[in-house]
Amino acid sequence: MKLKLGIIYGILIWLLTYIISNIFQPVVIENIVYMNIIVPLSIIVVTGFFGILYIRNFNENEVIEGIKGGILFSIIDIICDLIFFVIPNNSNILISNYPFHIVYMTIIILIITTLLGYLAQMNIELK
Repeated sequence: MKLKLGIIYGILIWLLTYIISNIFQPVVIENIVYMNIIVPLSIIVVTGFFGILYIRNFNENEVIEGIKGGILFSIIDIICDLIFFVIPNNSNILISNYPFHIVYMTIIILIITTLLGYLAQMNIELK
C-alpha cells in the first residue's frame, strides 16, 4: 500500500466531492424536488477517477489493494468531514444527514475501489 499516495488521493476525493456538490447543488435542488443525488454521483465519479490512478500503480494483489485504498479513502473522508464540518458545526449538503452520508459513502467507495482492483487484475485482450 502506498500510504502517501493514498492520503493525497483521499484528500483530493473529499475536496473535489465537496466542490462539485456545492457547484451543482442549487441547480439540482431547484429542478428536482427533495432529491439529493449530487453527493453520491460526485463520489462515484471522483472516486472512480482517483481509484484508477491509485490502482494502476500495483501489479499484484490489486483486489486487496483496492479494498485497502477504499478503507483509506473512507477514513480520510470521515476525518475531513469531522475537521471541517461536524466539529465546527458548519452546515453543508455533505453532512445534512451525517450517519447516512457515512454509510453510503463508505459502501460506494469500497465497491468502486474493489471493482477497480478486480478489473485491474484481469487480462483483457482486445482484437
